[in-house]
Amino acid sequence: MTTLSGRSRILIETAARRDEARTLLDALLDAKRVSEENLATLGRRDLVKQVTGRSSIDNAIASTHGLVDSFNRVLADLETNLDDEDAALLSEIASAP
Repeated sequence: MTTLSGRSRILIETAARRDEARTLLDALLDAKRVSEENLATLGRRDLVKQVTGRSSIDNAIASTHGLVDSFNRVLADLETNLDDEDAALLSEIASAP
């Protein structure tokens, strides 16, 4: 059995959270498509979008897209700047109650 270093584990866990955010983003994009199709079929308009210029799901998509981008920046930073001492500290913080 191979034991991952703290650095590797942090990178893997961060990438997994980023991938979860990507999955959520894909689901939100699909939900938007379905919602717009349903509204078109019913001949209705999104009232929130009509008032604010953006639907609630547009806001969720933008927020989730920003989250994915943030994870990508964190991963790039971790890959270049994370040393074993930093990894140990992050592991300690993450395991605290």
